[in-house]
This record gives sequence, C-alpha cells and structure tokens, in this order.
Amino acid sequence: MNFKKLFLIAFLPVLLASCSTKTWTVTHATSVKIPIDNTTDALADRDYINHLQPLKQQLGVKMNVVIGQAAETMKGHAPESLLSNFSADVYRLAGTDFLSQPVDISIVNLGGLRTVIPEGNITVGKVFELMPFENELVILWLKGEKLQELIQFFARVGGEGISGIRMEISNGNAVNVTINGNAIVPEKMYSIATSDYLAGGNDKMVQLAQYVKRQNTGIKLRDILLNYIKSETAKGNKIQAKLDGRTKVN
Repeated sequence: MNFKKLFLIAFLPVLLASCSTKTWTVTHATSVKIPIDNTTDALADRDYINHLQPLKQQLGVKMNVVIGQAAETMKGHAPESLLSNFSADVYRLAGTDFLSQPVDISIVNLGGLRTVIPEGNITVGKVFELMPFENELVILWLKGEKLQELIQFFARVGGEGISGIRMEISNGNAVNVTINGNAIVPEKMYSIATSDYLAGGNDKMVQLAQYVKRQNTGIKLRDILLNYIKSETAKGNKIQAKLDGRTKVN
C-alpha cells in the first residue's frame, strides 16, 4: 500500500466526522436588565443623536397638529367604554363606505387601544399613540353559528369593543344577543369590519379566522380615525361617544 492510500484511509474518518451535522444545546444562559431611562443617556451616540435632531423636530411639528376636540375623556375598558364604542362605530362606518352597503357589525380588541383620548385637543400624535401599529381594516363574512361562538368568548373575557351587537353577560355567558335588533341566525352570513390582526384569529378570537370570505381594504385603521376626526371637525362637531348599553353585565 502506497503512502497516498494510507493517508486517505487514516484521514477519511476525520473528514466524515467534520462534515456531520452538529446539534448544539444551550446549557446555561444569563441576562442583565438594562433600564431605558436617563441613566442610559451617557451611552448614546452623540453624532447619531445630532443627525436625528432635525428629523425629530420636523416630526414633532407634524405630530402636534390639532385636528379636533374631544368632548370628554375617552378610555378603553370592559365591558363597554367610550373609546371602544367610538372606535368600533368608526370602523363600521368605514367598512360600510368601502363596500357601499351596510356592514353588520365591527369588532375592536380592547388591548389594541393603546392610550386614552383626553378631553380637549386631539393631535395627530395622539392618534398615533392610540393606534401605533400598521394594522389595516378588513371585512370578513362569518356564519352566524361561528359569530355566536365568538360572542360567547367575549362574555367569558368580560367584553370587547363592538358595534352593531347588543349583548348581556350573565355568569360568564352571553344572553339576549342581537345583531342590529335581530336574533342571530346560525346559517346566515354576517359582514364584520375589523383589523387584519384579529382576522388572523389573534387575541384568541379564533372564530374570525374561520371566515367564509375576506375583503382587504388596504386602509390603515389609524388613517380611518384621523380622517373621521378631521371630517367631524370640518363640520364643526366635537368628537364624542356614548355608553348605550350595547354590553351589559347582569
């Protein structure tokens, strides 16, 4: 056996071992909590901050533009709130305008309303705070039997933002449920204006992902709110909502 063959025989196991897939396992990990406050200012890149400052000033001017007046402070909470009623009603109107026909109901997740609208001036920045995500309005068509399941879920969690639905919660169950004054028909198809986030079945609203049909509008929820507030302001109206008993707890 010559030297080259002997070398290959000796080296081949090493070569094969180096080509095999290795499995890595984390055996230990540590983390350090770094507070994001004024104590971290010293770590900031001053050149980068100076570069961003003009952009920050320009953005600040745009965000501080007043586009309307809130008649009273609107907060979002269960089972029913001024802010969730307002948002759901506006989304339902937007869906109706998009389809050029009435949308049956709209649904807003309370967790998606990220701030309070205080009484007085409403700025562009405040609407961005309320809706900081890039979510868009979608219209779904859902069978009544699935809608009933969804409303029972709302009852179990204490309520969500709704428009077009009236319901009572008794011992964690939805009772006396109506859609625009009528009882739900299990086989009927209902149109729902909501966010693309909820349309994916998120926030445990799995029934929304079981739609029969979906229509994407391409309209951002934030823009819907901005345009509505501007439109009402142009009419001389203040922005307001009311508690109308659409969700009651017995």
